[in-house]
Amino acid sequence: MQPRASADNEFMDVALSLAARNLGDTWPNPSVGCVLVKDGHVVGRGWTQSGGRPHAETEALARAGDKARGATAYVTLEPCSHHGKTPPCADALVAAGVSRVVSATADPDTRVNGRGLARLRDAGIVVTEGVCKAAADRLNAGFFLKVGQGRPLFALKTATSLDGRIALASGESRWITGDTARRAVHAVRARYDAILVGSETALTDDPLLTCRMDGYEGRAKVRIVLDRRLRLAPNAALVKTAREIPTWVITAEQSLALPRSAELARSGVEVIGLTDVSDHATFTIAVGKALADKGLTRVMIEGGGQVSAAFLRAGLVDEVAWFKAASVIGGDGRASIYPMGLMNLADMPRFKVRESLKFGEDTLDILAR
Repeated sequence: MQPRASADNEFMDVALSLAARNLGDTWPNPSVGCVLVKDGHVVGRGWTQSGGRPHAETEALARAGDKARGATAYVTLEPCSHHGKTPPCADALVAAGVSRVVSATADPDTRVNGRGLARLRDAGIVVTEGVCKAAADRLNAGFFLKVGQGRPLFALKTATSLDGRIALASGESRWITGDTARRAVHAVRARYDAILVGSETALTDDPLLTCRMDGYEGRAKVRIVLDRRLRLAPNAALVKTAREIPTWVITAEQSLALPRSAELARSGVEVIGLTDVSDHATFTIAVGKALADKGLTRVMIEGGGQVSAAFLRAGLVDEVAWFKAASVIGGDGRASIYPMGLMNLADMPRFKVRESLKFGEDTLDILAR
């Protein structure tokens, strides 16, 4: 018979794969996976559904039916123990009669934070903690940051030449990477709740910032524009589609009194005013708090260079998705990141390559801080 520790890892890997399915589509809740196993066979599977509910445990129990009694539940995050819009998952597992629960990592939400596992133990259910914890912590990093630091996870996405340029001096930029890499961008976007750009990118590129990936059926990504001076025009593509796709413009509080603010609001844009916008650093930190308060857990930064530099300087970039073409533009091209003002090499933001993928002649490096 397979040792329990080995089997636990195997089934938790399955649960983690299920949790990853809806990553970027479950905010403000985490994306959780659950597998129910009885006599060595999977009898139920579930993952958090679009919008954050139903929860993974509820889905798995519904699929297992009566077979859940006496089963082992593998859950990537501690089952919830509080009454929200749905009953507690810990209670559902108890009522279903599972005999054991294996949890990958604890839920730091103050409404849970050990209470879910305690509820299971009080009911006589055997609990095993920490199986595949490192992988579960990575998967839940955005949710953990929202709960613990009051900000979402920020990932910086850029597509550059080998020498880090995003355009010629003239501004010509289409296309540095090839078709395959550009399609992959949408697969990367799918794993985030929102896409964030600065006003300069919104004005220059007039992007849609949508997830146009074959087979994607999740919620539309929230489009966020940082626009302290409220320059976004009413005829921009983002504004014209704001009634169909959530679009937030974050500006200075005093800009809310401008006619442009009301004009954007009439078009369906949510205009958010921040008080602390005296410089890029304070504005960036305030943006993180505002987005967490709105429930976002994972945000992709897609430009421009000034916004990227501001988030890097503030120490808020947790991941980097760097699409790199096998070509060189030269020093007169436009840099993907504006000057950082570093005085010492020791102050450089540093990242480690987590994985590297090839898309035709282009490379995607996924890096983590």
